[in-house]
Amino acid sequence: MTTISTRLALAALAASCSTGALAQAIVAPDPATGPAARASVTNGDDIVVTAQKREQRIEDVPLTVTALTGAKMADIGVNSLSEVAAYIPGLQIQEQSANNPGFVIRGITSDNGSSQQGARVTLYYNGVDISRSRGAYQDLYDLERIEVVKGPQATLFGTAAAVGAINLISAKPQPGTSGAITGSYGNYNRTQVSGFINAGNDVLSGRLAFAYKYRDGYVRNIAGDANIPNQNQGKVDQDDLNGQDQRGIRGSLRFRPNDAVTADLVLTYDGQRNPGTAFKSRAHAPTGGQTGDYGNAELSGSPFSATALGARKLGLDRNVYDANLTVSVDLSPGITFTTVNGYRRFDALEIFDADGGPAWYLEFAEDAKGDQWSHESRFAFDGPKYRASFGWNAFFENGSQRVPFSTEEGTYIACSIATAYQPFRTALNGAGIPTGPGCVAANGTIPAATRATAILTGGRATQIPYSSEFTNYGNNDTYSVFADATYIPIPALELTAGARILIEDRQSGYSSIQPNSQILAALGVRTSLLGTANTNGVKFEADQSFAAILPRFNALLKLDDDVSLYGTISKGRRSPVVQLAALNAVNGVRPNLQIVPEENVWNYEGGVKGRVGPFTGAASVFYQTYDGFQVSVNEVNPANGAVVAVTRSAGSAKNVGVELEGNLALGQYLSVFGTFAYLDGGIADQPAGTFAGNRFRLQPSTTASGGATLRLPVGGAVFYATPSANYRSKVFFELPNSAAISQRGYTLVNLRAGIELADGRYRVGGFARNLTNKRYLIDAGNTGGGFGIPTYIAGEPRFYGVELGAKF
Repeated sequence: MTTISTRLALAALAASCSTGALAQAIVAPDPATGPAARASVTNGDDIVVTAQKREQRIEDVPLTVTALTGAKMADIGVNSLSEVAAYIPGLQIQEQSANNPGFVIRGITSDNGSSQQGARVTLYYNGVDISRSRGAYQDLYDLERIEVVKGPQATLFGTAAAVGAINLISAKPQPGTSGAITGSYGNYNRTQVSGFINAGNDVLSGRLAFAYKYRDGYVRNIAGDANIPNQNQGKVDQDDLNGQDQRGIRGSLRFRPNDAVTADLVLTYDGQRNPGTAFKSRAHAPTGGQTGDYGNAELSGSPFSATALGARKLGLDRNVYDANLTVSVDLSPGITFTTVNGYRRFDALEIFDADGGPAWYLEFAEDAKGDQWSHESRFAFDGPKYRASFGWNAFFENGSQRVPFSTEEGTYIACSIATAYQPFRTALNGAGIPTGPGCVAANGTIPAATRATAILTGGRATQIPYSSEFTNYGNNDTYSVFADATYIPIPALELTAGARILIEDRQSGYSSIQPNSQILAALGVRTSLLGTANTNGVKFEADQSFAAILPRFNALLKLDDDVSLYGTISKGRRSPVVQLAALNAVNGVRPNLQIVPEENVWNYEGGVKGRVGPFTGAASVFYQTYDGFQVSVNEVNPANGAVVAVTRSAGSAKNVGVELEGNLALGQYLSVFGTFAYLDGGIADQPAGTFAGNRFRLQPSTTASGGATLRLPVGGAVFYATPSANYRSKVFFELPNSAAISQRGYTLVNLRAGIELADGRYRVGGFARNLTNKRYLIDAGNTGGGFGIPTYIAGEPRFYGVELGAKF
């Protein structure tokens, strides 16, 4: 009766059914990914994952995990992290820039660029932690699959992800010779080409994969355009914004001298030369007065961008180098030793116009660098009554985030400081110069430029350039040992318990070069223009060590070979923050150290997964509690308008939700898939405070996706089509929540269709993304929000084009 009831429940879920349901919708391999993309598919629709560091059918894993294969991603037509996330319940990925991705699992965001802070959501690449946000973005091509584990499972993840982990698994070399290439072209000069070549035998094989992706910006930037009137503060013709120019190459070797030993070496380069991000202000219109979030922009940077910020044009120059060596050895029947070793280095320079308008006001850069070393070794035993594993992990990270700033003093004072300092406001307004957000006139002209400086200096100067910078450093070392044990009293029941003992040494550094403002100094006020303390390049340092024990408990009950129930109780933790800056004191500048306590997460979860005839599906319910919930906020000094980004503890938070996903085969040629997630998460109402009762940022309460995969023989060819749609409800972009910094719910519709010829060796087709050309925002607030002028980033418009593919 229990089995029948469970099967009926799964059937009722229908299109929201297996934690690998999207992956299980595969009908044929994609030419761009080749046979390796199907290596995780066994026995028809079974999906094998490694979420527990061992190969298991997804229905035998006692936690909530979604697997999406490279072939399925190609079927849907998604090839970026943000696009993939739309089809995985509980996951959101925001890409305002490849240098600033935001990873969100069940409402908890990990996107802070500070080198002093740890991540909440762990991103893995071939089993190696790459979670530092400025180095985390990875292009998706020639992947075997993506696995997303929801909820903390501390014994599985080297840095003890607080709320879950994302693992990108590249396609491994296979014996034999094969290859594929896929190319596409569309509007906005969207040009993409990717492919691989594979050769080798059972002992040694190699694979070389690559991708190049280019697209013009979809937000017109009139700055420097000779054909359109503009202020052209930077005196250079800027590129259109929100474009793409990236490339990646990956070389893989697999060595199998015998059946007991497998060694995989993967070397990857990932790089971007993207144009700038379209931070558009509703207050500072471009020349001509056109307003709104979806029209032209006029972002020009600083006239001194090359020297003060590091590059002449707005945009991103990012390079990432990654090496991974994984060796697995079967020591004896049932006993395996695995070691995973990685090195990753990134450097990224991004120039951005934070005020969102034509004024030479808030021109910033971010110069982020980092090195990461990772080692993990694990022994695993697999027996009929017991399974166990134990091992150790070490992770070393050394990084920095340097933030240069450029402005014109009179413009900055008129736009920012005058709002808080009455004498400046009176003098400027009396001369007919608007202050605050009105420092850029309604028609987009800048009356504050030159005139404000002339008035405030009594005519001695008409323009005073100003530049400064600050740098934060992080040297974080983590050591841990872990163990798991599973007891199998009967074949249908598995009980697992484990724990990770974690020791961290977190060392933070801070330095700044913040010259005094010339205008303010002439009035007897000796301070930097931002009001930030000046260490004059001297680096302050602080360090502290922390320790934690993170347990997990899991249970799996197999009702039969196809249906399982599971439950889990687990603890996650976000590291404390050794938050170091500088502070002006009576006797000079001194370190300003704050220890933000750790954030502890308890996760309680249960679910059902399996197959009922043509349905595969899963449903999970979870409840999470947070102690010391950490929030990142921009705090403004009302005396001078200075903005400082800091991390604070908002107290306690809670999170309850439901996730469903599944696939339904409707005959031989058609299948449908769908996902649904509901999340009610936010900061506690009590005690009362700035954040009390607020919803988590970047997390809609409801998300859903669905689509169909059709493969219909037509003569000697196969017609394929995959229409799909995804929906997300209203989302707040910042804490505290504000209606002005939010996006109401919307739905995006996508389509991919074409013809396959010669038994799938050749493909001709087309694609359309955001088919209805829906307008929506992907972010709001940003750096400008800290200065009282939030900026808004528009989402992608309709993209469409043709694609060709071939394989051998």
